[in-house]
Amino acid sequence: MTIGLIGRKVGMTQIFQDDGTMIPVSVVAVEPNTVTRVRTPERDGYTAVQLGIEENGKLTKPEIGQLKNLPKVSVLREFRLDDEPAAYTVGQKLDISLFEAGDIIDVQGVSKGKGFSGHIKRHHFKRGPKTHGSDHHRAPGSIGPGTTPGRVYKGMRMAGHLGNATVTVKKLTVVRTDAERNLLLVKGSVPGSLNALVLVKKA
Repeated sequence: MTIGLIGRKVGMTQIFQDDGTMIPVSVVAVEPNTVTRVRTPERDGYTAVQLGIEENGKLTKPEIGQLKNLPKVSVLREFRLDDEPAAYTVGQKLDISLFEAGDIIDVQGVSKGKGFSGHIKRHHFKRGPKTHGSDHHRAPGSIGPGTTPGRVYKGMRMAGHLGNATVTVKKLTVVRTDAERNLLLVKGSVPGSLNALVLVKKA
């Protein structure tokens, strides 16, 4: 596991390469992240670095007390590490210089919520015929045997809540970085709606 950065999804656009090829990219705004805590196996039982962003958010008194003399960041996330976090100190700033064009990254976020959805939309089932007297257009069909076992198996694919879940899109490519505007341009789609919080780290 490696260190990453916290950012927000700004939207999508397209850029053109030197040969005229158009690439669709997702734009992620990554302001400088502040190291707010370094966790060690001796004290915490695991190795991680806690980062924070957005100094203008509202904080409770306990949260302000945890940050002490650090910038009063309102968004905190941890990144587990395999090695000792000796390279990181509390108060250190990390920015998009961690990434460069051509890097392969993983982006984690919360997907768009789609409410209660049927089995066709949720699980991509096929619908039944609409002709020859059929009344099985969008019905789910049988969900299991009757007498034995007399219940529905766990994990049966049925209608239910869709989206609004933590999703990690793996092996995306960094097309371009903009250090002046703190922007990361990633080839492909990134989970979440506009302004959604995302975690970006190397694959």
